[in-house]
Amino acid sequence: MMRRLAPALLLLVALTGCGQQEAGGGGKLSVVTAFYPLQFVSERVGGDVVSVSNLTKPGAEPHDVELNARQVGEITDADLVVYLSGFQPAVDDAVKQNGGDHAFDAASSIKLLAASEADEHAHEGEAEHAEESASGTDPHFWLDPTRLATVAEAVAAKLGEADPANKDAFTTRAAALSTELKTLDGEFTSGLESCERHELVTSHTAFHYLADRYGLTQIGITGIDPEAEPSPQRLAAVAEEAKEHGATTIFFETLVSPKVAETLAREVGAQTAVLDPLEGLTDENADYFSVMRANLTALTTALGCDS
Repeated sequence: MMRRLAPALLLLVALTGCGQQEAGGGGKLSVVTAFYPLQFVSERVGGDVVSVSNLTKPGAEPHDVELNARQVGEITDADLVVYLSGFQPAVDDAVKQNGGDHAFDAASSIKLLAASEADEHAHEGEAEHAEESASGTDPHFWLDPTRLATVAEAVAAKLGEADPANKDAFTTRAAALSTELKTLDGEFTSGLESCERHELVTSHTAFHYLADRYGLTQIGITGIDPEAEPSPQRLAAVAEEAKEHGATTIFFETLVSPKVAETLAREVGAQTAVLDPLEGLTDENADYFSVMRANLTALTTALGCDS
């Protein structure tokens, strides 16, 4: 009887082993990321020993992402979840309930700027706008390449904890990415050091970190929330400032309607251009570096910078 059962038992063990290997992605470390910049870092640092997925679909606005049952399951089963607390409420809830023991909050590795400081030119009497901006921290840290480099190093450490055999490789890749990001930082510094204008008029205040790093002043039509509607008073105030500083360009974003920016541009006699906050990609051939360099080109043109 045992001889007859042996082949069946061997087959069962083999099938079980195959199933486990498939669930683990061919032995790769499973990493779930909340939105594009964290996906980018995790892929670059993890390399070919890591399988990375993104909870935010390409072209979707990450602030308002809703998770389905499959995505919640991915968070539960992942070896590592990389997210940013306070940026996506649905992700925060899912991590708290299903991934707290294997999740890394990018905010824990860097100092986030206060949202109340994002619009340095808020006018007196605009209580609604000021209250919105004072709600917490500004999440858009990745628009400062040096901060993203710090997060990359922290992700490497977390991956090393999950996969000690590849710890040195993760550290090496993070260092290489940091070098690339420092080069990009140098390009922004030199490209924006001699400009006719330093005021950055944007559809919403997503560019505080970029402005803070490179000596610019951000003037946002709305606050941190890209879906917020500006009051007539706010539009009038921004139009006044844009005229005062001789703004030639009103910037809008790839994932948000440009209508308000276009309205303001007509009011002040300016043109519109895209400045991408890099919350998600709309071009599958693009990546963090290509989008940031496109942003730099748009900025140097709009601000009248010496090339």
